[in-house]
Amino acid sequence: MVEILAEFDNAKKHLKLADHMLTMTYPVVNDPKLLLSVIENLNLTFSSAISAVLMYERDLRQIPPYHDTIDGRLDFFKNKSAEKFNISPNYIKMIEEIKDLVQEHKESPIEFSKKNEYVICSDEFKRLKTINIKEMKEYIAKAKLFIAEISNIIEAKK
Repeated sequence: MVEILAEFDNAKKHLKLADHMLTMTYPVVNDPKLLLSVIENLNLTFSSAISAVLMYERDLRQIPPYHDTIDGRLDFFKNKSAEKFNISPNYIKMIEEIKDLVQEHKESPIEFSKKNEYVICSDEFKRLKTINIKEMKEYIAKAKLFIAEISNIIEAKK
């Protein structure tokens, strides 16, 4: 149980850090590159929260072994745990969007700031993804609700 709570605390820590960067640091520095750090911390938030739920279920012997990779955990959570715990498909969609943004950032050859947005380009500019503060605020608000739901699941064991 200690490991589960430590993983969940890690999720809450990353969410708090993302929120702080967006609400306190971003207005001061006003650099859209900071939005990438917000996205990365949100991705870590979701990854840790999902890991905590899966560890909780493994601890109760409710699920079989799964691939312990980011994609493996997300797929298992999406297909098994989310339905069992009545997690909204909207959360899953958001988690996948954020994971995809982080992946596209890692693979992107060109990125730049423009009008308080951060633009991530694919090869030859075939696809452009933008990150802005309004979108990040919505993600953080939804992430807080998601963490509250995960807390209810994990706290039920105590």
